[in-house]
Amino acid sequence: MADPHTAARRVIVAISGASGAVYGARLLQVLQGLPGIETHLVVSGAGWRNLQHELDMDRLAVEALAHHVHDVDNVGAAIASGSFRCHAMVVAPCSMRTLAAIAHGLADNLLTRAADVALKERRRLVLMVRESPLHLTHLRNMVAVTEMGAIVCPPVPAFYLRPTTLGEVVDFSVARALDLIDVEHQLAPRWQGLAPDAP
Repeated sequence: MADPHTAARRVIVAISGASGAVYGARLLQVLQGLPGIETHLVVSGAGWRNLQHELDMDRLAVEALAHHVHDVDNVGAAIASGSFRCHAMVVAPCSMRTLAAIAHGLADNLLTRAADVALKERRRLVLMVRESPLHLTHLRNMVAVTEMGAIVCPPVPAFYLRPTTLGEVVDFSVARALDLIDVEHQLAPRWQGLAPDAP
């Protein structure tokens, strides 16, 4: 049996069908370069479609970024069980359909089942929800998952850091997700406060 103090920390990365596939792809890229992290990827059908449409990434290119890839229809996969030891799960991006399924405990595919497991096992679950504007059901579902223990973390740009490229905008939101799952990184600068006004 592996020593729990030296074994890699497992992180599930899920990509659903909302616009913003770049967040999931970038998160995988960053985690791939960090020591001591083992990634498990699950992508919805619409997620695969958006990866191709928004990033021109085919399935093989995306799968190469993860240590393990699970089919979204395989509810018998390891990550569907609470006995699968896991550090955290991030859904990046999280569609309103996926949010609703998680909020109501549907567990109707491997992605939503893995999220349900994270909640029932009291593990960190970060949902990078992507929609605008929001109607009442969206808001109620966000309240529901928050009350259940998940963290709703919309990928919102931080203009106070004065980003100059789209990559910097994306990296800021990915860095926030990494902070929320307690993974050390050097991806984005941290706010040091405003300099005092000169006399």
